[in-house]
Amino acid sequence: MASTLLSIQVIPKTPDGRDTIPYVDEAIRVIQKSGVKYQVNALETTLEGELPELLKIVNDMHDALFQAGCPGVISQVKIAQYPGGISMDQLTEKYRP
Repeated sequence: MASTLLSIQVIPKTPDGRDTIPYVDEAIRVIQKSGVKYQVNALETTLEGELPELLKIVNDMHDALFQAGCPGVISQVKIAQYPGGISMDQLTEKYRP
């Protein structure tokens, strides 16, 4: 079981006030390619894994957005780390119908 959950909201600064959604989509593609378990929600995406691996993905997301032409990126990150293990399913199962 993974020891860390990391939720991230990427807020790209866009050239000439362009729509941010294509850049957010690019950031999510980085997560998809990483192979970690993740869940996209309306305002943030949660990843499940080990802290060093998840922080590398955050860095890779920023790099991808810079390469896509973003002059700057702000990310809001929340981290829950439990050496004994934690999962998205474990935290949300009581809310599922």
